[in-house]
Amino acid sequence: MRALLVVNPAATTTSARTRDVLIHALASEMKLEAVTTEYRGHARDLGRQATESKDIDLVVALGGDGTVNEVVNGLLHHGPDPERLPRLAVVPGGSTNVFARALGLPNDAVEATGALLDALREERERTIGLGLAAGTPGTEDEAVPSRWFTFCAGLGFDAGVIGRVEQQRERGKRSTHALYLRQAMRTFLDEPHRRHGTITLERPGADPVADLVLSIICNTSPWTFLGNRPVYAAPKASFDTGLDVLGLSRMSTTAVARYATQLLTSSPERGPHGKHAASLHDLTDFTLHSKVPLPLQMDGDHLGLRTSVTFTGVRRALRVIV
Repeated sequence: MRALLVVNPAATTTSARTRDVLIHALASEMKLEAVTTEYRGHARDLGRQATESKDIDLVVALGGDGTVNEVVNGLLHHGPDPERLPRLAVVPGGSTNVFARALGLPNDAVEATGALLDALREERERTIGLGLAAGTPGTEDEAVPSRWFTFCAGLGFDAGVIGRVEQQRERGKRSTHALYLRQAMRTFLDEPHRRHGTITLERPGADPVADLVLSIICNTSPWTFLGNRPVYAAPKASFDTGLDVLGLSRMSTTAVARYATQLLTSSPERGPHGKHAASLHDLTDFTLHSKVPLPLQMDGDHLGLRTSVTFTGVRRALRVIV
């Protein structure tokens, strides 16, 4: 087997020594080429090159969710074709590793490498669905290139929180759960539309869902992890179905306290619910429009401001080693 290992040297939970051990373990089982990323977007370029080379059977992403997202976008540059494209494997090296943990992989890089080698020997893999987001035709965002995401996207409040966290990290702050909570509070206090949302969700054959303040699009569940606590924003979301959406139309202090509590106590059986919560399951095509530009995030990566984004749930997009 010929494999490409894409290594993010800035991965927060793996040292250079640990990476060397992992590379040695993988190289003992396959013909391995290891490449260290050198710039933002490099992992995407490497994924695309692996697809176009025709002789790579497997691409292993060693890093966090951002590295995985880039690799996936490179692999799917020419569109999904699970039988033709190289398979994807993930060794978690970030601070949260939502995608890897949603696949059932250990959060420890060494343990995950062992699980990966076992899966390869036993030929364990699954074909998963992914989300695709693009600028909506006929709007000012129609020229925005499409982008794949593995576990979630968001337009509005949650993307604003991620944008603030990224600003703090650029100033040298560590990515911790406390940092996210502080920035969530500051985003909430600065949110001008928390009582009257600007987002409308439109989908074929159904009435619009209007006045949303927050919109989280989930491709799997749980959506994130706070430490070891899974959070189920959309409990029915799955890699085997379309996309799920959680929308909130009110973010008063009382509403935030209620929905935050529901998120922290959510389970595979029940997520956030109530008068101002909209939960939609297994959507294939829908569009989010906003009256004002709002921040957009995908897989925890802030992508700037958008006024209209069209989402597609693509079943059976990519083969993954599990």
